[in-house]
Amino acid sequence: MREVELTVLMPCLNEAETLKTCITKAQKAIAEMGIEGEVLIADNGSTDGSIEIAESCGARVEHVPSRGYGAALIGGISAAAGKYCIMGDADDSYDFSKLDQFVKKLREGYDLVMGNRFKGGIEKGAMPFLHRYLGTPVISFLGRLFYHNDIGDFNCGMRGFNTESMRKLGLRTTGMEFASEMIVQSALHGYKIAEVPCTLSVDGRSRKPYLSTWSDGWRHLKFLLMHSPDWLFLYPGVFLSVLGLVLMVSLLLGPIHLSGVSLDINTLLFASAFLIIGMNLISFSIFTKVYASVSGYIPMTKSMERLKNFQTDKGVFIGVLLFLAGVIVSIVAIVIWGRAGFGALEPGVVMRITIPAVALCILGVQLAFGSFMVSILQIKHQ
Repeated sequence: MREVELTVLMPCLNEAETLKTCITKAQKAIAEMGIEGEVLIADNGSTDGSIEIAESCGARVEHVPSRGYGAALIGGISAAAGKYCIMGDADDSYDFSKLDQFVKKLREGYDLVMGNRFKGGIEKGAMPFLHRYLGTPVISFLGRLFYHNDIGDFNCGMRGFNTESMRKLGLRTTGMEFASEMIVQSALHGYKIAEVPCTLSVDGRSRKPYLSTWSDGWRHLKFLLMHSPDWLFLYPGVFLSVLGLVLMVSLLLGPIHLSGVSLDINTLLFASAFLIIGMNLISFSIFTKVYASVSGYIPMTKSMERLKNFQTDKGVFIGVLLFLAGVIVSIVAIVIWGRAGFGALEPGVVMRITIPAVALCILGVQLAFGSFMVSILQIKHQ
């Protein structure tokens, strides 16, 4: 018995109108390439005769009870017999007759081969305006920025991959964001990724597609952010912390006048808020990375290794020092108030003391208890 080299995988939920066309094209392409292959339909509970159509065409059907685009593909990847897999929607929008360019790249050793509809050609009316000019370009740009790759079409549904490599990733999302998870996890694990042109045609179904522009777009964006704690938490946190600290230090000695604009204690108050919020975000970044190092949510990195060696005692000690510094500065403010007979004070003078004092107290408490949180997150459960 020859080893199956290629599985053409199609997720399916009531695709009777177009399924036969897709299967026929894929089978013809496999025959023309002269390789051992199969067409696998990951059925998600079809009731329109799709299962019978697939079986009559000679395709293998894998029944996936869990609903969702991602769930169907996860089930299909698990059941695939081929060394390589090429997936695509069963709505006849992707051209299954042109699989050779994917197979070529996979044979060259790439773990993931993405299709690019912008390079291959998009038929008029095949992609909604918002998807073409806003959603997909934005998601693709953020994906390249966050995960250091050259993929130009993050949302392309036609892609090939080494089956065993994909199984090792343990993909888990069940919805449309599965498309992003596959790329993100491949990039995070250092997989070799290539891109080839592919076309997108108007699908052959009479019903509306399952894809929801705003909700599924948000799910993709949320997934990208959740798996990049640096861009979600760390970089915004560093920016706000530095901005707040610079403003606070600049305003401690008195107001600043810039081209007719005066920055004084109200700006100082906002600056302290920037600093506190920024440090909160940095803390969230640390918590996420520590959790990831324990749970495998994100692959281990050098920075995560350093966080694992974090000593709670040092964090608590520094936090207590900051808190005590805030208390001491507060006492200074109380002494000034006492000299005025505990009556009304000049806000421009005293608030330049009390605002930093409160900020120091808050930061000290956050750091001390946050240090305990880091240690708690590192506790492994059997």
